[in-house]
Amino acid sequence: MFTGFPVAALDFYDDLEADNSKAFWAAHKAVYDDCVRGPMLALLAELEEEFGEGKAFRPYRDVRFSKDKLPYKTHQGGFVSVAQSVGYYVEINAAGLRVAAGLFHGSSDQIAGYRAGVDHGRRGPELRRIVRRLERAGYEIGGDRLKSRPRGVDADHPRIELMRHRSLWAGRTEISPPWIDSPRTLEEVRSAWREFRPLVRWLTAATAT
Repeated sequence: MFTGFPVAALDFYDDLEADNSKAFWAAHKAVYDDCVRGPMLALLAELEEEFGEGKAFRPYRDVRFSKDKLPYKTHQGGFVSVAQSVGYYVEINAAGLRVAAGLFHGSSDQIAGYRAGVDHGRRGPELRRIVRRLERAGYEIGGDRLKSRPRGVDADHPRIELMRHRSLWAGRTEISPPWIDSPRTLEEVRSAWREFRPLVRWLTAATAT
C-alpha cells in the first residue's frame, strides 16, 4: 500500500545531482529501492484500477549517443500509457513531485492527426477550451513547438499557437510539498490526473492511427 514518498527520496536525488557516479549509486542503492522505486510502484498500483497499468522508468540514462555521459537520471518517472505516446505521468525528483499528461514524442502521423484535430471546426475549439481550463487551474501548458507556423497553415489561423505544437502536455511541479511523505500524495496525483482526463481523451482520439 502506498504511504507516501519518504523525504529521503528528495534528499537522494539532491545528493545524486551533486555526485552522479557509479560509486554513489552503489553506496545508496538501498535508499533508491526503498524510498524511490518501491513507493513509485506502489503509487502506480493504487492508480491502476482507474487509469490503467503503469510503468516505472529505468533509472539509467541512455548515454550511447549523448555527449553527457552521466549514468543516472536525476528523477524517477512513472507513466500510464493510454494510447501510443499519450498518457499520464508522475515524477519524484529533488525539487518535489511532478504530475503531467499529454502527447509525448508522437510519430509524424500522430502529429498530423493532432493538427487535423486542431484545425477541425468543432474539435479545435474544444481543445482550446480544455487547455484554457487547465491553465486557469494552475497547470503549465508545454511541449515541443515550431518557432514558425507549420507548412500549409495560414499565419492567421485562429488556433495557430496550438498548431505549432509537435507535442502537447499539461503539468505542474509541487515544490517540497509538506504531504509528500503521506498518503495524501496519492490523492493529489489522482486529482490532477482526473483534471487531465479531457485532454488525454482528446489527444487519444485525434492521434489514433
